[in-house]
Amino acid sequence: MKLLALDTSNRPLSVAVLDDGQLLAMTTTNIRKNHSIQLLPIIEALVKQAGITVQDLDRIVVADGPGSYTGLRIATTTAKTLAYTLNIDLVAISSLRALAANVIDENRLIVPLFDARRENVFAGIYERTSDGLVSVMDDQHLSIKELAAQLLGMQKPVWFVGQDVATYAAFVQDQLGSNFHQVSDALNLPNAFALGNLGLHAEPVAHPFNFVPRYLRLTEAEVEWKKRHPQEDTKPYVERN
Repeated sequence: MKLLALDTSNRPLSVAVLDDGQLLAMTTTNIRKNHSIQLLPIIEALVKQAGITVQDLDRIVVADGPGSYTGLRIATTTAKTLAYTLNIDLVAISSLRALAANVIDENRLIVPLFDARRENVFAGIYERTSDGLVSVMDDQHLSIKELAAQLLGMQKPVWFVGQDVATYAAFVQDQLGSNFHQVSDALNLPNAFALGNLGLHAEPVAHPFNFVPRYLRLTEAEVEWKKRHPQEDTKPYVERN
């Protein structure tokens, strides 16, 4: 199975082409450049480098959030357009799960983390076992204090992964003490190869054209809209038809 994996959840961008779980080509960038400018040329170059065409693809795997609103929309729009146009499977994988997959050591808690501002984070808790990467706590939008309290109660060594960990490292280390660990810098970036392997056997999205990212929180505009329309239903207005 030939697949294309895309992750533009945050500032880093990672794209890979795989064939039956083997890496054919991959690019990862970590620069302040609009993903909408980079993504399509990178896809075109990688597909060519892999010696195939987009028509040879069997599946698209995309990191569907949480993360940057703009970044998520760029990747998911590109992914679902390709899947719909080519009539192939679209698979959505959590951006946090994909980051946690960088840590291959077993029997330790893994916490992928993205900064959500105002001392809030997007985070999940995972553990790699003999059965693979297992979710211990669902991905959430929560305060860093809440996350630290949950981890403190588990009384286990915790390995944090993600570029934004540095923002909260001092506080979390103070809370967790010797149970606090950080991975090496190389593991803090998204890896589309790992993402692709997570999506290789995952269940595809039922209706790709209607697929939307998992933001895990409302935009400020949505919050204001809900304040002005308290009687409306709870669906975010940006997803209305």
